Amino acid sequence: MQHTKLGNSELNVSRICMGCMGFGDAKNGQHSWTVDETHAREIIKRGLELGVNFFDTAIGYQSGTSEQYVGRALRDFAKREDVVVATKFLPRTGQEIAEGITGQQHIEQMVNTSLKNLGLDYIDLYIYHMWDYGTPLYDIMEGLNRMVKAGKVRYIGISNCYAYQLAKANALAEREGFAKFVSIQGHYNLIFREEEREMARLCAEDNIAMTPYSALAGGRLSKHPGETSKRLEADSYARLKYDATAEQDAAIISRVEQVAQKRGVSMTEVSLAWLLSKVTAPVVGATRLSHVEGAARAVNLTLTPEERAYLEEPYVPHKLVGVMAQNTPEAAGQQHVWSTGSQKIERA
Repeated sequence: MQHTKLGNSELNVSRICMGCMGFGDAKNGQHSWTVDETHAREIIKRGLELGVNFFDTAIGYQSGTSEQYVGRALRDFAKREDVVVATKFLPRTGQEIAEGITGQQHIEQMVNTSLKNLGLDYIDLYIYHMWDYGTPLYDIMEGLNRMVKAGKVRYIGISNCYAYQLAKANALAEREGFAKFVSIQGHYNLIFREEEREMARLCAEDNIAMTPYSALAGGRLSKHPGETSKRLEADSYARLKYDATAEQDAAIISRVEQVAQKRGVSMTEVSLAWLLSKVTAPVVGATRLSHVEGAARAVNLTLTPEERAYLEEPYVPHKLVGVMAQNTPEAAGQQHVWSTGSQKIERA
């Protein structure tokens, strides 16, 4: 396993980040395909054996049980200083706004809940899960800076935002002497490359680490045409993101299969090797031992410039989907329910 610095931080992370959204009690979440704690522990332990030291979860995954599973496993299998734990917080809810809870207070409550779930004294990378259009940016950045100063958070990252929002946030942080975002976790893979328009350029210039999610497009970039799985069948959110462009994406997936056959490796390895040539550390979800093993092998595969060009050539522009399409100023008045901790909260 290769390791590298995470952007402008001092965090030394594995080139593969284990995505832990698939861990947690399915009864307390929105996903029926999640794995129980016994299997989650096996996968985490195997990842550690393979050199993975970077783990990503969120307070909203399975009502906090993902954080709990990850925290217990890492406490049992690793030294705290040897792992990098990332988790994410959600925007203020409509109820919190109505009650006058400030952005700073909200962030402190979220941090404390995640620390309790994880059973840790600090979070290495605390990620702003999605842009909060109902809370002033100053409140968000000051709230995060307070957590860094308190020693509860080492560094901060952001997810699901536009390049202008990241630039604006870091400019405010620089002006005020606040902690700046060192990473961006956006939606980026071989069949969804919209981050290349502006975000990738901003990150390259400012040394902001890219740690994209959906690295294998919910399994689509790891499966031969016609091949299916429980995840592909049950993951309605992934279908929302990819079904509409399945015909265009099929051309790229076919080329992944061709390159994999030519090189004698898996489609997972080819898809991730391409992404590893673009970003710091993709977040790769794992619900089986084979998932983390395939991801680890990808680090050692280097595609030729000709192979990368061949994989990229059929791409056509895609509309924004998922969180980026749903979380807009126009949708700010709509109610969304997210699982956090022991109760469900509504986000305005």
